[in-house]
Amino acid sequence: MSMLVRKLVALLCILCSVSAWGADVIRVGTQNVDLIFRVGENKRLKQVYLGRKLLNDQDLQYLTEGQEAYLTHGMEDYFEPAIQVEHNDHNSSLELKYISHEKKALQNGVDEIIVTLQDDKYPVTVKLHYVTYFDTDIIKAYTEISHKEKKPLLLHRYASSMLHLDKKKYFLTEFSGDWATEVHESTQELQFGKKVLDTKLGTRSNMFTPPFFQLSLNNVAEENAGEVLMGTLGWTGNFRFTFEVDNLKKLRVISGINPYFSTYSLPAKEVFRTPDFFFTYSFSGKGQASRNFHDWARQYQLKDGMGNRMTLLNNWEATYFDFDEEMLVSLMGDAVKLGVDMFLLDDGWFANKYPRHSDTQGLGDWTETRDKLPNGITRLVDEAAKKNIIFGIWIEPEMVNPKSELYEKHKDWVIHLPNRDEYYFRNQLVLDLSNPEVQDFVFGVVDGLMTKYPGIAYFKWDCNSPITNIYSPYLKENQTHLYVDYVRGLYNVLDRIKAKYPNLPMMLCSGGSGRADYKALSYFTEFWPSDNTDPIERLFIQWGYSQFFPAKTLCAHVTTWNKKASIKFRTEVAMMGKLGFDIKLSDLTLDELTYCNAAIKNYNRLKPTVLDGNMYRLVSPYEGNHTSTMFVSKDKSNAVLFAFDIYPRYAEKLHNVLLEGLDSEKLYMVNEINLVPGQNSPFKSQVYSGDYLMKVGLNVFTGKHLNSRVIEIIRKD
Repeated sequence: MSMLVRKLVALLCILCSVSAWGADVIRVGTQNVDLIFRVGENKRLKQVYLGRKLLNDQDLQYLTEGQEAYLTHGMEDYFEPAIQVEHNDHNSSLELKYISHEKKALQNGVDEIIVTLQDDKYPVTVKLHYVTYFDTDIIKAYTEISHKEKKPLLLHRYASSMLHLDKKKYFLTEFSGDWATEVHESTQELQFGKKVLDTKLGTRSNMFTPPFFQLSLNNVAEENAGEVLMGTLGWTGNFRFTFEVDNLKKLRVISGINPYFSTYSLPAKEVFRTPDFFFTYSFSGKGQASRNFHDWARQYQLKDGMGNRMTLLNNWEATYFDFDEEMLVSLMGDAVKLGVDMFLLDDGWFANKYPRHSDTQGLGDWTETRDKLPNGITRLVDEAAKKNIIFGIWIEPEMVNPKSELYEKHKDWVIHLPNRDEYYFRNQLVLDLSNPEVQDFVFGVVDGLMTKYPGIAYFKWDCNSPITNIYSPYLKENQTHLYVDYVRGLYNVLDRIKAKYPNLPMMLCSGGSGRADYKALSYFTEFWPSDNTDPIERLFIQWGYSQFFPAKTLCAHVTTWNKKASIKFRTEVAMMGKLGFDIKLSDLTLDELTYCNAAIKNYNRLKPTVLDGNMYRLVSPYEGNHTSTMFVSKDKSNAVLFAFDIYPRYAEKLHNVLLEGLDSEKLYMVNEINLVPGQNSPFKSQVYSGDYLMKVGLNVFTGKHLNSRVIEIIRKD
């Protein structure tokens, strides 16, 4: 469909939604998906449809009554509500009736529909917001709650979104794990009752499960077949997804902040805005749903979503905490030899009263350790500039060690329980970002470094501890605000950083993937998927995160984890994301260094395709001993295929890999690249049609353990 036709269709949808279908029908539509509401005779708003776009206006009259769009506690429904409040008279009921709706054009192809609901007995208003991204089939939903009661209204539950589905079967795919073993994919059929995915960890909220899910409808969706709804919450804190199948086998999906210990006291005339819930609906499998999210993220949500990403050398595995100025300058020379863009200084560079020699002390004292860095950061920035590379630095500004000057001076800034022994996770505690003074301090960590050393061009922002000892000295009587106000305080800090340093790239790190959500990624250019950099494990981890996040968000480093895997295998796994290195060049042979130099050059050439092209997951690592993924440029002129043999069995029968996303009517030249010195390949300038490559495929797998291939595919015009 051409861009002109799409715009005409979008305009037609807008006109029809406010005229031909009448004021009682509200259509939230994208290119291929419709979410339709109708106002009932009792003025209650009902969701009457969610699915493939309906083409004929006259058919809307036949849609069944549906389910109440935003179900409330205390009325006639017997299952999980979207909202529960307590009025000034302690009545906990809420009956929301339709008042009005409006549609706004936010930008080309992006519209917002706002539906206003009110209780006719109590002065409470709820506004349901739906933002549609037409071309990418993404819908954003959030809710605004306000009131005019004399005293604060207590919010016990306040979902961002409620969706209703009526299908034969429902299959939920969740992604769970732990530190260094993230995003394990598992699928189960939903039966009567509730399935809940949630977290109560606060800061490092995603440590056990990330805030996203896949829901297959009728049958288990495959990569290229089946109906699947994929959703994720943009909130860097506690979340909850509730999936409830009722007595009629209808499913409601409720998404939002976890109400656990989060009752919120809302003053009159203030507006409580819930986080954004993003979802897409694919009718051709999980792969298309992922590409919807990837395209939308790059265009609309990621910080510098359409921009470049830098390769880097990190010092962590080369030095850990044990380094000095001369050693770091030497490692910068290694970055130059390697051919990367940036040198990243990791943990261990700060604190003097309690020098940072381990994770037991110094956190919170953001001045350079004099013994390690007698010339401060100045010399490091200057040396990087001389070597024509970028300098980046690690920080963990939300945290504090009890053994630090900050803790000694400002224990009132620390989240901790009074009259209780403190519990430490990784020898540290969390600063109280509900406190504006603490927000100023955390902003000052970045602002102070940037002001003193404007040559710093990148931050790795870590966050290693969940919230423990849950009590805020600042909030006092409103302790149930802590989980919410902490995240809002964090966003306030990040807004200030983004306003003052709009082009500053930052990595979102949290002991691995303790944070990975699309609100945070509006401030960060990329995130650290796991502290586990074993390339085999990363194949699974990157596969999991690719369901929702494009390759340019996934930091992938070549390290010494799993030395049984060659430098080639480790590098080629990392090339499927934002490539970095965390190794000592002295550990490499000359041939290995030569390989790395060539691989980095190839990666830089292929970055537009890998980072901004369409991703196709061809062979899942969950299916056996091999896996393959390919990336195709938007104009289909070039592609790159990654193939990995993990631990093939003896005499295992190997099958061709069918490629995807090419132009079936064009010819393509196929070449294997990233060869180690002296290696030969069967793929040398062969020419195939796109049709052949997608129907017959290539025999890219082998019987070798820990073998990898990168194959470049270029269209012959």
